[in-house]
Amino acid sequence: MNAFPNPARIVRAALCAAAGALLLHSGSAASAESAAGRQLIAPVDRIVAIVNDEVITRFELDDHVQAAKRQLQKQGTPPPPTDVLEKQMLERMITERVLLRYARETGLRVDDTQLDRALRRIAEENRLTLEGLRQALEREGISFRKFREEIRDEIVMARLKEREVDNRITVTDAEIDQFLASQEAQSGASEEYSLAHILVRVPEQASAEQIQERRRRAEEALSRIRAGADFAQVAAGFSDAPDALQGGVLDFRPAARLPAIFVEALATLKPGEASTILRSPNGFHILKLLAKRGKDVTTVVNQTRARHILVRTSEIVSETDARNRLLQLRERLVHGGADFGELARLHSDDPSASKGGELGWISPGDTVPEFERAMDALKPGELGDPVQTPFGWHLIQVLERRTQDVTKDRQRLLARQALRARKSDEAYQEWVRQQRDRAYVEYRLEER
Repeated sequence: MNAFPNPARIVRAALCAAAGALLLHSGSAASAESAAGRQLIAPVDRIVAIVNDEVITRFELDDHVQAAKRQLQKQGTPPPPTDVLEKQMLERMITERVLLRYARETGLRVDDTQLDRALRRIAEENRLTLEGLRQALEREGISFRKFREEIRDEIVMARLKEREVDNRITVTDAEIDQFLASQEAQSGASEEYSLAHILVRVPEQASAEQIQERRRRAEEALSRIRAGADFAQVAAGFSDAPDALQGGVLDFRPAARLPAIFVEALATLKPGEASTILRSPNGFHILKLLAKRGKDVTTVVNQTRARHILVRTSEIVSETDARNRLLQLRERLVHGGADFGELARLHSDDPSASKGGELGWISPGDTVPEFERAMDALKPGELGDPVQTPFGWHLIQVLERRTQDVTKDRQRLLARQALRARKSDEAYQEWVRQQRDRAYVEYRLEER
């Protein structure tokens, strides 16, 4: 006998024993009630999947399925059959558990201050106060506490992607030059596509049988679409992509931001048409072209030259502390004759500190909306009040403005962004697949 048993196996055995004890206890209680001439009617939770050393219960799955149905109904999309939607939601929950566990193990956290800030932004985007958001959710039958934790998980997932994938993506000048010189770049500069897609993911190092099974699943999805089924409904039931419940819809984006196999397929489609099955390293894809439009390649914009001092918040530096520090610096600049560049070098938490806070010429969309709104409200030479963004608190000074034809510079910037986004999307899908394939997963959905 192995003297060092597998800890995960012990945990799974304990979980199974606990679940068995729950069912046994419920059965015994029912027998006792029956013997006493009373009928016990009580729903019994059970395990539908084991993910590493965690479990997903029937109650949790049902809750997610009902939420998905509400979302689909709001979008006007007929929900797929319940058994199909259950399997889809279970796969999503499994992947989410795997990624959240990895985030915890690697020290990724979102504290309550950061979470509250995100909730306030959500409320503002919906023209509500935080209390108004709470009331709106409760009217929909959604627990605010649960919604709050779901938003925390979403932030963790976004930061996980940024840390594990986005920060490791590099785009060289040579790649940009090659991209701009290619025929693909020419189409990317003049065409934008709105599309919906379905992804049937293929596991890493999948066997021939697994690949064939996944292809059959994609073929079944395509068959339903060809027979006239609603694409969004098929996506909700078959797609493994994160946006499946939104019908797999991707807003307008240049061809440059899409994989080459997507661009080739879309070029042959008319709006409303669906593609054949496409194969990529991630799996099988089906596309539907929703709309196509041209793009003006000449770009004349109003630019602002500005500088700033950033104070980031943390467990040590509160929101109030950060704002007060900037108010003190502003007082020194306005009434004390202090030099902005020198204060930026000494106090700013931004990489621009070494340049005296200088950000150079900024075009619309280059910064986050909160920063841009505050900057646009200032006149050249004017120093603003402290303003908060997701990065922290800023003290902004506008130096000058100009109108500039930035077509060539903008083309290079857009090319860099497109290449980076494409690399990031592909790398993230591959990274998620690797994490999912490394996890221990035991399915119990079919058990009764």
